[in-house]
Amino acid sequence: MLKTEFNDEEIERYARHIILKDIGIEGQLKLLNSKVLIIGAGGLGSPAALYLAAAGVGTIGIADGDEVDLSNLQRQIIHTTNDIGVAKTKSAKQKMLAINPGIDVITYDEYLNASNILNIVKEYDFIIDGADNFATKFLINDACVLANKAFSHGGILRFIAQSMTIVPHKSACYACVFDSPPPKDSVPTCSQAGVLGTVAGVLGSIQATEAVKYITGNGELLTDKLLIADMMSMDFDKIKFHKNPECRVCGKNGIKKLKDYEVKRCEI
Repeated sequence: MLKTEFNDEEIERYARHIILKDIGIEGQLKLLNSKVLIIGAGGLGSPAALYLAAAGVGTIGIADGDEVDLSNLQRQIIHTTNDIGVAKTKSAKQKMLAINPGIDVITYDEYLNASNILNIVKEYDFIIDGADNFATKFLINDACVLANKAFSHGGILRFIAQSMTIVPHKSACYACVFDSPPPKDSVPTCSQAGVLGTVAGVLGSIQATEAVKYITGNGELLTDKLLIADMMSMDFDKIKFHKNPECRVCGKNGIKKLKDYEVKRCEI
């Protein structure tokens, strides 16, 4: 059931949004009636989930099959020491509802794959990619293209963050830019190379901002461009791309069904 008006508590809660001319009452109602799915309740999903809950996104889905580990706490700010051993989705939901009990949080305590992702993403208006591996990131792109769902890609390593927003069939997709996953072991993971915790906070907040802009229809999205941020130098650069008509995913002969990615081993 669509929400058409605010009660007094909601007017006070969202007052700083409502007075913004680019959001206002109409934009806040759009947020309250929207659905955003966050894939991954880790470094990127944590700040994104907290800010989207605070912003009043009416329904937030969060998918993750992991439990909270001590090594997560350096950057995954939605979890606490008391949550160690708890499912990340359960921990995240508790914090999101503590911030804003007026929203709905739907949890998917599972890893997403080709057999289940499409049925999940099709229920949402916007998707946030907070996955920690290339196979899942490419699968998210494929599922969103097939389901015609806009999403924000995000990736972090060491002191570097990168992001782009994809609006299927209108902008370049993730595969237009990167084509396919890199060979296994050719790119180190965060557990191998490390990551500055605050980098995750910055990028997750950017992804949440892209979701808000898309839902309210305001601002310029990170479409057809890749944002690369170096937090050591504080250089923020944008690399422009164009939709590839021959893209293996979104091109004229693009994919018709999903399959899981097998990352090839790097030959040295």
